[in-house]
Order: sequence, then C-alpha cells, then structure tokens
Amino acid sequence: MARGSALAHVKGLRLTLGGAPLFDGVSFTLHKGECAALVGANGAGKSTLVRMLAGDADTDAGEISYASGATVAFARQEPDLDGFATLRDYAMAPSARLSGSHRPAPAHAAEAELVLLGLDPDRAPSGLSGGEARRASLARALAASPDILLLDEPTNHLDVAAIEQLEQRMAAFNGACLVISHDRRFLERATTATLWLRQRKVLALDQGYAKFEEWAERIEAEDERTAARLVTHLKAEEHWLRRGVTARRSRNEGRRRKLEAMRGERRERTALTHAPKAALQAAKGADSSRLVIDAANISITYGDRPIIANFSLRVMRGDRIGLVGPNGAGKTTLLELLLKKRAPDEGTVRLGGHLEIAYVDQARAILNTDDTIWDALTPLGGDQVMVRGAPKHVAAYAGEFLFTSAQLRQPVSALSGGERNRLALAVALAKPANLLVLDEPTNDLDMDTLDALEDMLATYDGTVLIVSHDRAFLDGVATQIVGPLGGGKWVETPGGWSDFEREHGSARAVQRRQQASAAKPAAPAQPRKASKLSYKEERRATELDALMPKLTAEIAKLEATLAAPNFFAEAPDRFHQAANRLETARAEHAAAETEWLEIELRREALAAEE
Repeated sequence: MARGSALAHVKGLRLTLGGAPLFDGVSFTLHKGECAALVGANGAGKSTLVRMLAGDADTDAGEISYASGATVAFARQEPDLDGFATLRDYAMAPSARLSGSHRPAPAHAAEAELVLLGLDPDRAPSGLSGGEARRASLARALAASPDILLLDEPTNHLDVAAIEQLEQRMAAFNGACLVISHDRRFLERATTATLWLRQRKVLALDQGYAKFEEWAERIEAEDERTAARLVTHLKAEEHWLRRGVTARRSRNEGRRRKLEAMRGERRERTALTHAPKAALQAAKGADSSRLVIDAANISITYGDRPIIANFSLRVMRGDRIGLVGPNGAGKTTLLELLLKKRAPDEGTVRLGGHLEIAYVDQARAILNTDDTIWDALTPLGGDQVMVRGAPKHVAAYAGEFLFTSAQLRQPVSALSGGERNRLALAVALAKPANLLVLDEPTNDLDMDTLDALEDMLATYDGTVLIVSHDRAFLDGVATQIVGPLGGGKWVETPGGWSDFEREHGSARAVQRRQQASAAKPAAPAQPRKASKLSYKEERRATELDALMPKLTAEIAKLEATLAAPNFFAEAPDRFHQAANRLETARAEHAAAETEWLEIELRREALAAEE
C-alpha cells in the first residue's frame, strides 16, 4: 500500500537520563493512512518517546515537526482526570499539549465514544478504577477525530469484543497512528508499519507487526556476525599490542587509541544487547489429586438475568484453562464459584484434595500499598525469600522480575501498573502452589515479561486458571477455553483462543450485535401494534427509574471504599465482600439500564404511530 503524505517528522532526538542516553539520534516519519507499532525492550523509552510527540516531555536535542494544521490526540496509560465535573467534560477536552495542534471534541462524539467503551458520560471522574480511567482516555482521543493518534497500551482492560472494535477503528482511520501495546494479536491486525526502538535508535519496517519477528531475527543475526568480526579484529589488535607496542610506542600511539575505541565499542554492544529480562519460575507445591475441580450443573442469577446457567466443568491436574468473555459477562464470578469463594444458586462444586492455591486477582489485592517492594517480598521480615523451597536474597529474587536493588525501598503505591503486576506475580509465584489462579495477568506487562510468563506456564506442572483478553497469550498457554455464548450459557472448547473462535465465532458475533444494540439502541424494526405501554411496562419503568440512581450511588460508594489504601490490610473479609457486591451491582445496573432503554424505545415507537 502506497504511503500517504507525511504528517509528523522526528529527527535526531536525544534524551539523557541519569547520565546515560536513553536514546540518541532517533529519527522517523509518520504518514497519513499508516498505523505504526512502536516496539522495544522493557525500559527502552517507548512511552517517553510517545510523550514527546504529544508535548508531555522535552528532548535534550533534535526536533519534532508536524504538517501544517495537523491535530494530535494522545490516549495516556495513566490519565489525569482531575478538574473535570463529568466524563463528558473530560472527553471533550484536548488530550495533547501541543500549542495549536489540537481541538476539543464535540459533545455528541465524546458521549458516543464513552458509551461504546462502557462509560456513563454523566459520571464524575472521581472513584474510577484504573481500567475505567484508561477507557476514558481512549474515548477522549478517539472523539477528537485527530490527524495523528498516539495510543499507549490502548487494549489494557478492554474485553475481546472492544479490542476487535478498536482494530476496525484503526483500519478505517485515515490519519497517522502510533501505538504501543503488549497485545501481539492486536498489533498484528491493526498495524501497517513497525518502529523498533533498539540500542537507542529507531529502526523502521514498512510492514505491520505481523512481519516483525522474521525482520528482527535477520537484524539480530547480522549484529551477531558484526560482533564476531569485531571480536576477531580485537584479538588480532591485542596480539599486536602485546608483541610490538613497546618497541614502537611513539609511532603507534594512534593504533593503541584505535584498540581502546574498539574495546569501548564492544563493551557498549554487550551492554545494549543484553538488556535484563524477567526470569519467572513458580514454586511447586505437593501434587494435588488428579481431579482438581468438579463443578456440576452450577447456576447463578443476578435479578432476572442468568449469569451462569446449568454449567458443568471438570478441571484435571495439569490443565491450563483460559476463561474468556466480555466485561461483565461473569468471568470473575465463575472463577469464584470454581474456587468455592462463592456459592452457586444451583448445582455443586467439589475441590480435589491437597490443593495449594496461589491467587493473583485483578485488583492485585495480594499487595499492600503501604508496603515497600522489600516488605511485600519478605512479609515475615529479614532479607531472604523462600523460593521453591530454598532461601534466596530478596534483591536476587526481585531481580528476576526486573526490579533493581535501588527500587526495593520504593512503596507499592508509587509503582506503575506494569511494576505492580510484576510484583504481584513475584509474591504469588514464591509460594508453593499446585493451583495457580491468574485474573488478567497480562495487563501492563511488556512483551519480554509476557514471553517469560508464557514460558513459565508452559513448564509449570500444576494446574492453571487464567482470566484474560489477550488472544495470543491464550493461544500460547491454554489447553482449554471456557467462555459465554449469551443467556447464561457457557461452553468449554479444547485448545486456545483461535480454536474457541473457530468453533463459536458465529455465536460471539450475535453477542457483539446485542452489545452494540444495548450501547447505542435503535428502534425495533417492527414494533407491535399497540396504543400505549401496558400497565406492567409502566410500573416496571417507574421501578427502574428509582432503582438506577440507587445502584449508581452504591457503585460509587463501593469504589471509593475499595480504593482506601488500608482497607484490605485491615479487613480482608469485608474487602472481598465489597468487591463481590461491586461486581453484582454493576451487573444489576447494566441489566436495569438495558431493560429501561427497551421500554423507552417501545414508548417512542408507539408515540410515533399515533
């Protein structure tokens, strides 16, 4: 596909942090109609580079220029919603800080994007979860209809249906897009170019991320050949230096300097090509019984809405089961039923013997935000962590999860989303367990850590339950997929996500149409002939009018309660009760809102016929 006109030029960017250059001489161009993936190792500076393009960060040298009149929008990883009365106000405000390069979004566009991402435009920003704030940031950027769209981890906290919708939006976007994401399947489908931030430079490929691996292998193979030639040359120079430099010192000082320069180049190459990578391993518990979980005909309902209806599942030792489905479908509820943290309305759940469970939930409740990294890894004090039955110094174990010694006294509350996720995994994986439960483990992780997590799970000889929206990750680790088909029906499919999609894709398409209808309702094609709403419908509409504000207030109160920094540490049982009630209240509110919309649509249709 031919490239369109250039919308942004980046030339010779340099940034130094802590005395060492983060990148140096970074240059590339963004073209109209192009969606470029920005990839690179953990800590390479990807987010910093995108923040520079958005005007959030300054450079030491170099320049960034934009086409005349080009507008820029930026969906941040950690947006700041302070100062806005409602999410509508936030989504209408410019998202980039470049003078003259942005415009506010119209109210109707802001509302539409918020609703499509499952957010109430009239809701106050206070009390939003991290995932909701991310979705608000994405809605704000999309509502602006910019010429240049900058996205930093846009798929985090989105379900598969929303990610697929975003892929379609990217395909139809006619401006230039630059995206950072750990979601490999999203990058493969959405991008048409790749920028690789490597060894302080940016290398460009005019093809999407789907071609990245083979391109990267060619570049790394050539680097290895170059390094081998350098080593050979260095050995020859060192041999010469030992034998001849004494007799010819004065006239060969230049050759000595050349040798020292070669040594410096080798040291730099070694440092750049050996970036730290996570080394995840799980502590092995005693063997569980062969049957781990036996769920028979379980059902649970919220109000009149069936969440899980007559579902049976047997989990055997060694299974790696992925739980998938839209946000609000009941994945966490099913997980809690399977672990007997919640009782079903009908049916039974039986756990096998000798189970040792390590559980990392979405809220990372395994962590106390008042602790430091050191405290979290050594809850009994001291400087040793028991890992796989043997003591290990806390700094060494933290290093396996990419934490430096200097970070060990950093409080958990100050960690980024990715760091908090890595720490939660470190705490959970140190404990002996034969059933590993991971609720959204891939959120905020870089690709290197994702690869390490995949490798660990592939060799883990216990049983794993995983809730995730990361399709490539599920294809890489799952032996079975469990997902909903609507109306409370759940199914189990052998294989990974691709197998589940192949077998149940048509049913998922029906689900997506129903979700789209609920988010942006349209009048029924053929409404029943009637003169007015029935008495039952009118009474139900009145009930829903009273119920929805109560649920909205309850949800806000629960979110504020759960956000309190010491709540979990002081009252873990009450924390879990509040978290369970929050999920229930959200489901009840969504069901009530859908039912109210259906009644109002019918009222409008009847009024139009009169």
